[in-house]
Amino acid sequence: MRIGLGALLLSLAVSSALAETKAAGNKAAEKSPPAVAEATSTEKTVQTMCAACHASDGNSVITLNPKLAGQSSEYLLKQLTNFKEGKRANAVMSGMAANLTPEEMTNLATYFSAKSPTLGQAKTNGAGSLGEKIYRGGIAATNVPACAACHGATGAGIPKQFPRLAGQHADYTLAQMRIFRTGERANAPMMQAIAAKMTDAEMQAVADYMQGLR
Repeated sequence: MRIGLGALLLSLAVSSALAETKAAGNKAAEKSPPAVAEATSTEKTVQTMCAACHASDGNSVITLNPKLAGQSSEYLLKQLTNFKEGKRANAVMSGMAANLTPEEMTNLATYFSAKSPTLGQAKTNGAGSLGEKIYRGGIAATNVPACAACHGATGAGIPKQFPRLAGQHADYTLAQMRIFRTGERANAPMMQAIAAKMTDAEMQAVADYMQGLR
């Protein structure tokens, strides 16, 4: 009788152990895989740090803040890195980037590059305008090259080299061109040289034209 009881107790112990092992396995399976956990973490960062200025989908409605949606991930990562390293000056963005790890910056760049950009519309610089002439042909008198040479005929940009400009807010583009001219923004020497040769009217015209590119 004692042998039967011992066997029963052993069987119960084994069954309990197996049940615990199965439960542990189920809990492990329920945990988010790395990719999902990473995406969730990135979305949380977007909501807490980025959405107020750039919108959660990267299509900022504040015209002095850039649209990030559809921008190349390489360009976005470069800008975040420049803010973090102090190569591009902006009090708000420098503070934001200072708290981001390289992995977080890469994930954010990938997140926004995958979003679809909203289209814009030029106010006055459509076909045949000064803005179009500058974008497509430059300004011969002052040796300003055509914007299309680097940013493409449709303003889509060239990943790893030149950013997307199509649909970008004219107010933001104009503000950046002005600080390129003054040297306040110094992380793109080519743009500094180009902006130094342009008047406010020329900058305004081409910024307006690019806002309507698609």
